[in-house]
Amino acid sequence: MTTSFDFSNRTAIVTGGAKGIGRAIALRLKDVGATVHVLDIEAADLDGVQSHVCDVTDAQSIADTLQKIQSTATSIDVLVNNAGSGAGSKSVLESDPDQWRKLIDINLVSVFEVSRQVLPSMIDQDYGRIVNIASLAGKEGTPHLSAYSAAKAGVIALTKSLGKELAQTGIRVNCIAPGPIDTELFQQLDTHVRETMLAKSPMGRAGTVEELAHIVLLLASEEITLNTGAVFDASAGRAVY
Repeated sequence: MTTSFDFSNRTAIVTGGAKGIGRAIALRLKDVGATVHVLDIEAADLDGVQSHVCDVTDAQSIADTLQKIQSTATSIDVLVNNAGSGAGSKSVLESDPDQWRKLIDINLVSVFEVSRQVLPSMIDQDYGRIVNIASLAGKEGTPHLSAYSAAKAGVIALTKSLGKELAQTGIRVNCIAPGPIDTELFQQLDTHVRETMLAKSPMGRAGTVEELAHIVLLLASEEITLNTGAVFDASAGRAVY
């Protein structure tokens, strides 16, 4: 895919970048010239990308990792909050409260905490791009995914709030709300579940990680100047708002 994106001399952080969507985003940013740092609970094996084992639900772990990054980076220009999980989700009545809160921490609190700690660097240089990966589940609410849905709805609201707070600066904050994306996790779902999800899509298919990564590149670029606090749909036409 040809592109005019140029991220030379830009430093980007991608959370949850070891696999799936985050991996594709990290590689695309690297391909257009960015110095990319991946923060993940497990080490990422990505050629040309710097990997940091970091628990993005733990403020001290984030602080320690950012200190390492900032010891060599002159700035942090792009933050992609992608880390997330729906593992262990059950119906509300069957949910374990501790697991429910853990999913809120992974999917929502991490976005707040990493953004909070990266923002001083962006404010100092009066430039930055924050792209949050939300979900169609945050708009519609998905059965048996109440914590994930609630957290992703929170990511959408947090994006809007933070975008407004920073609207008078050179920092732009936006998010993407994908529908089903063809990842290893998606393929592990029961065939009937996958078919049901795809049947709701006007395009009749899942998105690809490459398609999503390309949207991230646009929102992370210098060209995005008017959009902030916005939610960009990536549901193959399914979303109604």
